[in-house]
Amino acid sequence: MYTREDILKLAKDNDVRYVRLQFTDMLGTVKNVEIPVTNLHKALDNDVMFDGSSIKGFVRIDEADMYLYPDLNTWLILEWEKPPFGKVARLICDVYKSDRTPYEADPRFVLKKNLAELKKLGFDKFNVGVEPEFFLFKLDAHGKPTMEFSDMGGYFDLSPIDGSEDVRRDIVLELQKMGFEMEVSHHEVAYGQHEINFHFDNALEACDNIQTFKVLVKNVARRHGYHATFMPKPVQGINGSGMHSNLSISDKDGKNVFYDPSVENGLSKTALHFIAGVMKHAQEFGLVTNPIVNSYKRLVPGYEAPVYIAWSDSNRSTMIRIPAARGKGQRIEVRSVDPAANPYLAMAVLLASGLDGVRNELTALNPLKKNLFKMSETERRRLGIKNLPEDLKKAIEYFVDSPLMKEALGDELFEKYIEAKEREWDEYKMKVTAWELEKYLPII
Repeated sequence: MYTREDILKLAKDNDVRYVRLQFTDMLGTVKNVEIPVTNLHKALDNDVMFDGSSIKGFVRIDEADMYLYPDLNTWLILEWEKPPFGKVARLICDVYKSDRTPYEADPRFVLKKNLAELKKLGFDKFNVGVEPEFFLFKLDAHGKPTMEFSDMGGYFDLSPIDGSEDVRRDIVLELQKMGFEMEVSHHEVAYGQHEINFHFDNALEACDNIQTFKVLVKNVARRHGYHATFMPKPVQGINGSGMHSNLSISDKDGKNVFYDPSVENGLSKTALHFIAGVMKHAQEFGLVTNPIVNSYKRLVPGYEAPVYIAWSDSNRSTMIRIPAARGKGQRIEVRSVDPAANPYLAMAVLLASGLDGVRNELTALNPLKKNLFKMSETERRRLGIKNLPEDLKKAIEYFVDSPLMKEALGDELFEKYIEAKEREWDEYKMKVTAWELEKYLPII
């Protein structure tokens, strides 16, 4: 826990010259206002303002002035940034309105609000561990991304087949310099695809870390002559990138309430209710966990991404999988989430859905052992297995009709999110694609 005095001293001792005051917009993009370190005291007094009307999902032009309130515990010296003089640090901020009250549509506030609901039920922490995947593509002579893979490696390959090993190592070393607890890094299934996992954390800190991770990966990749993208499906015909989300809840004594040693799979009744809630609302929260047109190019059969709403102890064709770890490590893994998602909003809706299952003691379908992709539609329907949304339009329809999503996100963000996604779908459906020209132009 840092104090105001701690941060001022750390800035001085480490020759920090610039401070990035970071926040996240509705669509998950990291934004910042940079100040010279001479203004750090002003930032720590919560007196730095910005124009909120210029940010996606924030206020109208007649309510533009907003304040950035730094979370002191997010102080971090950005070791990968190497300006000519001194160092650069960052503070992640909560957004406040001009009347000095929290802005209800700030994604970080939305997550905090849902974490408060967790506390009301007598729990303490929502623990989150993510597995973000990304692609590396070569840059051209002008520094623009190409579609040429960084390497031709496959799952768990090593050098020289994995030609991007040094990039991953560099990313991990930079993360470790900043205090990240790293788990594993490895080449993923597709050419040029990679995964780096870091330690489980409290949901808010985990989401802060995801945003830091994305920015760092892009910067380090560029240093090596590559473009890193978290786009879910940049290339047709190969695996897309997911952000498998491992979730558990602990009580005030630090006990994992998802674990019950008396049952075979270790899942407590609380965990089963949570799973049921996530499954019940999976179609509704898809717009948040899979937020762009491209997300639904990943959620198709044949590429290890889930398509159907089901759970299993070990079956990787289901949307929810139960990893083998027991005890403190007992958790559920939601495999549908992709890295285009705003992490604060994604974790907020997953938590809200799971807690709805806990409150109402919902019952999930039985775990599935069979490969869902090899079952017929008739068989899946007979078992009560529903599909995830097949495109952004369908996801919007489910989302619009969800009272829980409106409650979890708040009225203002809910409406602005719908407006933004409907606009995105309209832009997409009017676009004449290369596929259409190739398919129809020669023959019609």
